[in-house]
Amino acid sequence: MIDDAAGTQDQDLLRKFDDIAARMDRARSALGEVVFGQQEVVDLTLATLAAGGHGLLVGAPGLAKTLLVTTVADLLGLSEKRVQFTPDLMPGDILGSEVLEESAQGGREFRFIPGPVFCQLLMADEINRASPRTQSALLQAMQERHVTVAGARHDLPSPFHVLATQNPIEQEGTYPLPEAQLDRFLLQINVGYPDLESEKRMLAETTGVTETDVAAVMTGDDLKDAQRLVREMPIGEQVVDLILKIVRAARPDENASERVRALVAWGPGPRASQAFSLAARGLALVEGRHAPSLDDIARLAKPVLRHRMALNFAARSEGLDTDQFIDELLDGAKDA
Repeated sequence: MIDDAAGTQDQDLLRKFDDIAARMDRARSALGEVVFGQQEVVDLTLATLAAGGHGLLVGAPGLAKTLLVTTVADLLGLSEKRVQFTPDLMPGDILGSEVLEESAQGGREFRFIPGPVFCQLLMADEINRASPRTQSALLQAMQERHVTVAGARHDLPSPFHVLATQNPIEQEGTYPLPEAQLDRFLLQINVGYPDLESEKRMLAETTGVTETDVAAVMTGDDLKDAQRLVREMPIGEQVVDLILKIVRAARPDENASERVRALVAWGPGPRASQAFSLAARGLALVEGRHAPSLDDIARLAKPVLRHRMALNFAARSEGLDTDQFIDELLDGAKDA
């Protein structure tokens, strides 16, 4: 009887997996009809949400980052709000504030007016154009799914996700994000320019009289089911071992190689290992696979690590950037 019950439970889990994976596949296809030449960006964004995390989309203006976020909200049936980050934006503009109201009887009391953070998908547009003080207003919301205003706790809707867009830091009028906030983003997804064929197709389909409309293929509850499913997915011991090899090799401590100690200013913490595990399973679900593979870890190394470590001046003087260094870490982990 116990074996029969376990078999029935496994069948139910597989049916649930097939249903969610099919919905995710429809979302992937629909996004590909709106955002051209960015399939890897689409897959990583959906994997981020399936894993229950937040995503940071980094790229030059005009690469459809904002369009991607709004379309994802429509496809997944999430309530979405957008905050345009500017240098004069204040924390209260994001979280909300208390106002003093006077009743008809002459009494006075404070009433909380929720800010735009009270939604299921918050688009923080050009997040690095606001001051670090304002950026840090999202710290509690991203980690604890609630905010505290005037000493009172206010819970956020469920699910709650932040998809932030960021211009390259070298541009004028931008501020670096605090390290603590960067670590709260599951993945940093770099958005590059589309290839020739994709850009040609984009010109043909976006400069005419018709526009592509998308319909929801999921709901917020479906997304929560997907997130529970991700945490139930198996992950192989070899995959776990590779995750730990890569993350631990990137830390400039007494166990690190001489090259890592010479070039790395600070390395990834344990949250990077968690991000690897969840993102790998989320990516497998988005692509309809029952478990993550070693190839998924190699594919996710840069999105997981590039915002959780920093190289020092010696590395920059060599012309070495973070992505190149992560490639070195991957090669070393595979050879070990």
